[in-house]
Amino acid sequence: MDRIRIVGGNKLNGIIPISGAKNAALPLMIASLLTDETLILDNVPRLADVAQLQRILGNHGLDIMSKGKRPGDHEYQGQTLHISAANIIDTTAPYELVSKMRASFWVIAPLLARMHVAKVSLPGGCAIGTRPVDLLIMALEKLGAELQIDGGYVIARAPGGLTGAEIDFPKVTVSGTHVALMAATLAKGTTVINNAACEPEIVDVADCLNKMGAKISGAGTPRIVIEGVKKLHGARHTVLPDRIEAGTYAMAVAMTGGDVQLAGARPELLQSALDVLTEAGATITPNNEGIRVTRNGAGISPVKVTTAPFPGFPTDLQAQLMALMACAKGSSHITETIFENRFMHVQELARFGARISLDGETAIIDGIAKLRGAPVMATDLRASVSLVIAALAAEGETTVNRVYHLDRGFERLEEKLSACGATIERISG
Repeated sequence: MDRIRIVGGNKLNGIIPISGAKNAALPLMIASLLTDETLILDNVPRLADVAQLQRILGNHGLDIMSKGKRPGDHEYQGQTLHISAANIIDTTAPYELVSKMRASFWVIAPLLARMHVAKVSLPGGCAIGTRPVDLLIMALEKLGAELQIDGGYVIARAPGGLTGAEIDFPKVTVSGTHVALMAATLAKGTTVINNAACEPEIVDVADCLNKMGAKISGAGTPRIVIEGVKKLHGARHTVLPDRIEAGTYAMAVAMTGGDVQLAGARPELLQSALDVLTEAGATITPNNEGIRVTRNGAGISPVKVTTAPFPGFPTDLQAQLMALMACAKGSSHITETIFENRFMHVQELARFGARISLDGETAIIDGIAKLRGAPVMATDLRASVSLVIAALAAEGETTVNRVYHLDRGFERLEEKLSACGATIERISG
């Protein structure tokens, strides 16, 4: 199993290109099931989760052609996927595929909308709390689907097709909004999603669906209206840049010091995180090429942060911020409100010498002058990269084990960091 070895103490200087957003690429790939014409997606990141979803879609009979670099392309430009769901030959998503990635459960929505039947295993993925699918099922039932759970599978039918309805989510749910959005595009009549998630990735998927002929308005607000259409067609769409990756590297620069241009990053996608970094002592400068992050000389100031749905501080940057605050001059408070059990990285950060105590859903971090390198283990996708951030600033050598978690969400992490002066390498086997 691969490991990553890091020797800390180097400042980061240079350019880090930001990849396409995993959290948009996955639902966009799933949306290809809604049409029998080809959907072309540009700037798709090369990630383990993308490859896994390609296998899942292939199981339904989709043909996926991947185009890599072309003459003149930048080495970090994402791949282009041509996805054709002309013939869906299987409406079952089996346990052995779905159990590896939660987002693959979302295929239930386009399969039900287009084929009027689906059998999808209950999902797997990161072990962050329960993250149940009850709100997704509720949304599909509102649209007229008949659902039952049998032997670990959700069996869904809509014999006459789905019908538009009013869907009121009791809490903001990104996955529920994605599912309702995709299912409603081919439903008869009008669907209104209330208390919808406002994340940029939702807007990106809605933009792509509109290019395919859907009639969606209000994406990015808590109220989305979808006028159902009979058929969707092919389209071409570029995946938006990954705000979590941009925020992660911004925190790495704040941690080590230095001066890095995050090429292609869009500040409006992560303004709350940039505000927190400014408060912590980094200098954030948006420009035509992306976002420039610097921290020269100034120490790291403590902050108080509570995670919240967009446009609040993202839960997916909580672990990275905690690593940064481990070296702040004072005491920081981070409260996690989105996922229970999302402090699994605390005990691993403690191996660096970080002083972190938990009080319910709040972590109190008492900053220390220097972390020490240590052997650590990744526990989930976002937590694993917090260990990398800590290691970049720690004295001595760190080995991060179980890096397959990193490969799920960060494209060419070692290459991007080493190009900016980090001493980091992957050790295979």
